[in-house]
Amino acid sequence: MHVIGTERHESRRIDNQLRGRAGRQGDPGSSRFYLSLEDDLLRIFGGEKLKKIMERLGVKDGEPIEHPLISRAIENAQKRVEAHNFEIRKYLLEYDNVMNHQREAVYSLRRRIMKGEDLKGMIMEMVRKLVEDLVDTYTDPKLPVSEWDWEGLKEAFKQQFFFPVELEVIPKVKREDLIEMLFSQAREYYEEKEARVGPDLMKEVEKFLLLHTLDSHWKEHLLNLDHLKEGIGLWGYAQKDPLVQYKKEGYQMFLEMLDRFREDVVRKLFAVQITQGEEVPTLSPSKHFSFELVRSPFSSKEIPSVPPSPKVQGPIRRKTPKVGRNDPCPCGSGKKYKHCCGR
Repeated sequence: MHVIGTERHESRRIDNQLRGRAGRQGDPGSSRFYLSLEDDLLRIFGGEKLKKIMERLGVKDGEPIEHPLISRAIENAQKRVEAHNFEIRKYLLEYDNVMNHQREAVYSLRRRIMKGEDLKGMIMEMVRKLVEDLVDTYTDPKLPVSEWDWEGLKEAFKQQFFFPVELEVIPKVKREDLIEMLFSQAREYYEEKEARVGPDLMKEVEKFLLLHTLDSHWKEHLLNLDHLKEGIGLWGYAQKDPLVQYKKEGYQMFLEMLDRFREDVVRKLFAVQITQGEEVPTLSPSKHFSFELVRSPFSSKEIPSVPPSPKVQGPIRRKTPKVGRNDPCPCGSGKKYKHCCGR
């Protein structure tokens, strides 16, 4: 078998696969490639240089050129393209590793929530972190206690936890004591809500809100990472590595996503109002009945009656004996049944 190629691929592996088609089931074969100096592979990588050499040697147009120099030039061009494609795949893998590390952290948290491992402890950690952020926002250790924004702290606490906090200006109060006081009030309010609805039902609510909120914020974060990747190459104009900037900004976006997740979960858990209704007994399929209203001849009131059950039809039996395929036809033609009425 003889294989004819009209161009050379940018990858040597593809050309070798095409040459391998010539040898079928161990039989010897041959291959030959025809290409022009105007092909993309030669035009981009050394085509002009080869043209000048051919003009210097006086080679006419349309005349076939066979020389080791051309084969070597084509092979070098393929090596350059393969190296360029390898760098692209390498960079793409490094970009994906940034997202993969974040995905492992989120999925680990999600598995912990699915197993129900100490959900209340996880929520209390979120509450303490939010209380610390509020105290850091509205207080300043460099200023006197009387100049702290106490009213702003009360309002922000109420918007986050949905209940007014009992807080007065305490002279010479420490940051750690203020955090512990606010956290204790938030924990007591949450435990009172848990006692009203029951720990089992509260655990189901916690699990549902944690999973739903985490999934929604994670999907939004993945979309933001895709938008970041589209324009991260512009950092190259500032003489900075786009991959390094992508890692920095992606990590910062991940931390901000976790902060929004904590705030959203705590706000929903403290704002949700759980009501328990009466359980409605369910009937098994064997106890389901259909009723209709009919008028009784002995009373002027309508009473329910059960509709009669449908009559069960018995099996259908043949009245005449069965006729075989090779038996004489019952019509009296003298032919076999399969050649007459049994067709």
